[in-house]
Amino acid sequence: MPLVTEPVFRWTAERQLVAELYSEIRKGVYQYLLTLGLDADRAQEFTQEAFLRLFHKLRDGSVIENPRAWIYRVAHNMAVDSAVSQARESEISDALMSTLASSGQDAEQALIEREWLEGFRNAVQGLSQQQRRCLELRAQGLRYREIAEVLRVGTPTVGEFLRRAAKHLRDWKHLRDWKNGK
Repeated sequence: MPLVTEPVFRWTAERQLVAELYSEIRKGVYQYLLTLGLDADRAQEFTQEAFLRLFHKLRDGSVIENPRAWIYRVAHNMAVDSAVSQARESEISDALMSTLASSGQDAEQALIEREWLEGFRNAVQGLSQQQRRCLELRAQGLRYREIAEVLRVGTPTVGEFLRRAAKHLRDWKHLRDWKNGK
């Protein structure tokens, strides 16, 4: 009898782990895939597929040290392998930009915000592809070590990419403020 209940218990634990992780990071994985240039349907499909692959790996007895980073890595690989990703790789997703914007503002404030977002979009497009990816993953709450796993680079490299990205964006902000007389 223990041989029958043990796999069922393990499946339940695996299902619970994947369900909790899905609730916690699904939206972040989806947003990250959008920033890689996938359309909404493809990003949704790849997000679900990444979680399904995690469940199958765990069910088959694989030990995954960091499931969160593993999910991002699988989703990342699927996006990179997709032709859609290569066609729009340099663009910042409209979905990401909309998360920066708040609703319910007057027309003047909305115009100011649109101008700021356009400037920010241009500043982010001035980053290297790796800097953008590191920034996106960090914005999704991943730690440097997890970002390194996703992008398959060293942790110090992630730190350097993020440092350079932050400097570039600070320079943009200072230039913008200077032009606006602030």
